[in-house]
Amino acid sequence: MTIRAAPARRYSQPAERSEHYGFEDAQVKRLVAEASAETVLIDVREPAEFAAGAIPGAINVPITSAPDALSLPPDEFEERFGVAKPDAGKQLVFYCLAGVRSATAVALARRGGYERVGDYAGSWQDWEKRGGVGGE
Repeated sequence: MTIRAAPARRYSQPAERSEHYGFEDAQVKRLVAEASAETVLIDVREPAEFAAGAIPGAINVPITSAPDALSLPPDEFEERFGVAKPDAGKQLVFYCLAGVRSATAVALARRGGYERVGDYAGSWQDWEKRGGVGGE
């Protein structure tokens, strides 16, 4: 009697690639120095963390307390976060404290219709350790 293995089943789709940003190759420093209307730097930490220090030019959209943020209508987004909701065609670059929440934010942004997303995996800890200047 011959037993044949069943074909492997795949239940998940391959992860879509996002651009990874780093301090060492000056990508994040360049984003800060050369603010662009096409790129939005988003700090996904909670408001108290953001208030204690943030990368200059970043907006605060806390992913833990507001995971639905990028799925909100533009008027509700602006009412909750005090800034205009980024257009779906813009490049979004997420960061948090150490890179965990920012990776989650990338996935949530994709589900919300954003295709141009990036992740500063080193996040705030890397920025601060390498001498990045804090601001609001």
